[in-house]
Amino acid sequence: MREVFRRLITGALYVLLLLSAIFLSSDAFDFLFMVFGLACLYEYKRLVLLHGYYIFIAYLGLWWVFIYLTRDPMLIQMLLLLTLAVNMTLIAWLYSNRKKPFTSLQKFLVGLFYIGGGCIFLTMIPYKDDVFAKYLIMGIFIIIWVNDSFAYLVGKTLGRNKLFPSVSPKKTIEGSLGGMVFGLGAAALLGWLTPVLHTREWVLLGMVLVGMGTYGDLIESRLKRVAGIKDSGAILPGHGGMLDRLDSLVFAAPFAYLTLIILSYVS
Repeated sequence: MREVFRRLITGALYVLLLLSAIFLSSDAFDFLFMVFGLACLYEYKRLVLLHGYYIFIAYLGLWWVFIYLTRDPMLIQMLLLLTLAVNMTLIAWLYSNRKKPFTSLQKFLVGLFYIGGGCIFLTMIPYKDDVFAKYLIMGIFIIIWVNDSFAYLVGKTLGRNKLFPSVSPKKTIEGSLGGMVFGLGAAALLGWLTPVLHTREWVLLGMVLVGMGTYGDLIESRLKRVAGIKDSGAILPGHGGMLDRLDSLVFAAPFAYLTLIILSYVS
C-alpha cells in the first residue's frame, strides 16, 4: 500500500508538471523536454556504460538546430528516417539472441536518435501550422498514461500469460490487452471531446502509440536486464528513473509524428 501511495503522489506531481508546462507556453514545454531528454540520456549512459559527454553536446546541437533554427522539411525527414531506422533496429535487437555488447559508436548513435530524436519529435508534434496545439500533445500523453496504467492494473489482477518473459517477467499478455483496450477507448473519447483530430484519426494514432509504446517499454527493460539493474535511476520515487517513466513516450514519438504527417496528407 505504501508503494502504491508513493507511485500515486509521484505520478500526480509528474502530470501536474507536464500540464503546467503545456498550458504555460510552448517555450516552457520545449525547455521541459529538453531537460527530460538530458536526464534520460544520463540514465542511458549509465545503463550501457557509454563514456564521455559527447552525446550531451550532440543532443543539444540537434535540439538547437531542429527546434530553433530550421523548419526545412528535407532535414526533418532525414532526422525522422534516421530515428525510425534506429528504433526499428532496436526492435530487431529485442527479438535477437545477441549477447555481444554494442560498440561505443553504436551506443552513441542509439542514444542520440532513440532518446534524442524521440524527444525532438515529441516536441515537434504539437506544432500544427506553426500554432502550438496543446490539446493534441495532451491527448497523446493521456493515451500513453491510460495504456501504461491499465496494463499495470489489469496485469496485476488478471495477468497469467507472460508477454516477453526473457526480457520482462512481470509483463503479461492480459495486461497488454487491457492497456490497449482502455488506451483506444481513451483515444475514441478524445475524438469526441477535442476538435484537433477526428475520432478515427485519434484511434489510429492511439493504435500506433499503444503498439510502439509497448515496444519502447520492452526495449528499455532489455537494456536494464543486460545492465543487470532494476531501474534506470531513482529520480522519481516509486517509478524509478526518468527513462523508466518516458520509455514508451520517447520511443513512440517519431512513429506518432509520421502518423500525423500521413493523416495530414490523407485528410
